[in-house]
Amino acid sequence: MVMLSMFASARYLVWRITQTIELSWTADMPTTVMASLLLFAECYTFLVLLLGYLQTVAPLNRKPIALPQEPEFWPTVDILIPTYNEPLDVVRPTILAARALEWPEDKINIYLCDDGRRPEFRKFAQQAGIHYLTRSDNKHAKAGNLNLALKQCKGDFVTIFDCDHIPTRSFLQAAMGWLIKDKRLAMVQLPHHFYTPDPFERNLSQYKDVPNEGELFYGLIQRGNDLWNAVFFCGSCAVMRRTALDDVGGIAVETVTEDAHTALRLHRKGWHTAFIDVPQASGLATESLSAHVGQRIRWARGMVQIFRTDNPLFGRGLTMSQRLCYASAMVHFLFGIPRILFLLAPLAYLFLGTNIFNAAPILVFAYALPHLAHSIMTNSRLQGKFRHSFWAEVYETVLSVYIAIPTTVALIAPNMGSFNVTAKGGINKRDYFDFNIATPHLVLAALNLTGVGMGLYALQTGAAEPRALYLNIFWACYNLVVLGAALSVAWEKKQVRHTNRIDLALPANLYRVEDGRSIHCMTENLSLGGGLVSGVDLPPMQKGEELILGIEINQQEYPVSAEVVEHSGSQLRVKFPMLDGEDEERLVYAMFCRSNAWESWHDDHEVDRPMSALSRILGHAFRGLGRTIPEVVRMNQTKKGAA
Repeated sequence: MVMLSMFASARYLVWRITQTIELSWTADMPTTVMASLLLFAECYTFLVLLLGYLQTVAPLNRKPIALPQEPEFWPTVDILIPTYNEPLDVVRPTILAARALEWPEDKINIYLCDDGRRPEFRKFAQQAGIHYLTRSDNKHAKAGNLNLALKQCKGDFVTIFDCDHIPTRSFLQAAMGWLIKDKRLAMVQLPHHFYTPDPFERNLSQYKDVPNEGELFYGLIQRGNDLWNAVFFCGSCAVMRRTALDDVGGIAVETVTEDAHTALRLHRKGWHTAFIDVPQASGLATESLSAHVGQRIRWARGMVQIFRTDNPLFGRGLTMSQRLCYASAMVHFLFGIPRILFLLAPLAYLFLGTNIFNAAPILVFAYALPHLAHSIMTNSRLQGKFRHSFWAEVYETVLSVYIAIPTTVALIAPNMGSFNVTAKGGINKRDYFDFNIATPHLVLAALNLTGVGMGLYALQTGAAEPRALYLNIFWACYNLVVLGAALSVAWEKKQVRHTNRIDLALPANLYRVEDGRSIHCMTENLSLGGGLVSGVDLPPMQKGEELILGIEINQQEYPVSAEVVEHSGSQLRVKFPMLDGEDEERLVYAMFCRSNAWESWHDDHEVDRPMSALSRILGHAFRGLGRTIPEVVRMNQTKKGAA
């Protein structure tokens, strides 16, 4: 399928270059410029398609291997948890889970690396019995914070967790076997799993139904990279060999994506990397679309910075396959301008009558349809478990207008720009439309909608060639579908819980404090603030009644103090009013630290069916446009009334 897809796409591109371009820089320069830009965008997509196929042609499925039977032969490990401005409520579970890692106590040291210089963090570190590190400045942001910690610790291996990434107890046991076996292995990366929905999942109400934006990278691309010894460091959830880090001078500080840059330096020095696709830690996804966009801007700018300052295609130390894997990752983030060009291309004909695609419509179908159909079917076959068809266009459309300028600037002046921290642990107090983030998409949607109207008018009046009009109207309508779905994402949903609930079915016992009676039940969901339990024999309970919730794991019970919030039939809502000390530690262990906590998390994903995926996006588009147009009218009327 890959070979057929590449043949169909190459056939189309050769036809485009040789048969549809008429360069006339003097007679009709605007048309020539627009036609050249569209061809550039198509060449870019062909390059990305080719690199993607090469990168994921045969993904490895590496499994953990056993450690030596005697723990005294296990290496020493330093756990680094960097933090800057995140609240302590976000960081505490990560530290408690790190303390619960199944590793000899005398062979593990945990460091809280606080770039925020906060007394409450120092106090908690002392209470938890871990090391606390800080510094007088924030030079080089996260990379500088980690490099300071590396000067203080002396373990054989280093494990880094972002401060919201909570490890399971078996994290080190899952990763360390390969590092002990292969002395040239510098790093084992495990996937970033998120137990909360990202803005696309939450705002489009598709949590667990459709793979999220990051699953393609961790589910397929990293396994594809593993075949070529080109696994990237992702900044968290990785175990790294200390001698390898020392060999490259620590964490790279020259770009804002210090993780990928560090991995590139390791590969240039001849070190190996590996990826084990077993989720052994879980973190918080971005809470809002604006935060999500800000995070992706940093990633895009940083990858392009590396492309300019330490280009993987040149220099020593990399194999050809490693060069191509890195180039694929970096070139991918240049999609901003090509995506905008595709959103604007049909308007040249619908607005101006300018034919920047100089070919008969029947030939466009003859060459373009096989190219598109083969690429859609092949990617559905390769990526279907990790990304459904057409969703990449929605993701890229949302981000394109925001990353186009930063990536272009990074190509020209790679040293410009600063590190931004992704906010975690926030709440949305109400449903609202993020007009600021959606403004560029509104403009693009309005342009395409106007173009469709002008095209339909031209059909009625016979002002242009009908088949060319049909083609460009169809193109603009498809753009409207993608833009409508992008506008749907900008409708932020209310999120008022300070702690996120996780669907979690575990056996438990309820103990009534007043009489000591025990009632067997099952948890339905849990958070660090409360939960929902169910049982057929629940007696009537009053709001505020004190209970002990004993959660059973592997025939061991973890009791947590609770209080009744609401009792309705066989379901009981409880809260944890005094969650500190041992109660908090037991609850964190029960929720996050089980070895198999996340192994079946994505089993509910539907199998990709391209037409079904397109239908789903079409539904989001209608809802997005249907909600947004009245909202824009209302906002304009409000502004006029205020004036």
